[in-house]
Amino acid sequence: MVKIKLSPVGTKHAIKFRLVIMEENSKITGREIDQIGFYVPQGKQLEVDQAKLKSWLAKGATPTDSVRKLLDL
Repeated sequence: MVKIKLSPVGTKHAIKFRLVIMEENSKITGREIDQIGFYVPQGKQLEVDQAKLKSWLAKGATPTDSVRKLLDL
């Protein structure tokens, strides 16, 4: 099953996340299928490619709980 997850990047005190499409049972820092956006919690900045998001949701990708809250789905 394909999931939309948050993948951490950056340093410990300057953490950022990429919104990625991954297999459900893969490691959080593992190989992603596609990157659809990013999230910076310090500045509350969220950028998502809406066309890719809608495409993956139509294909059956399910967001994790944290991604669902961020995107208000």
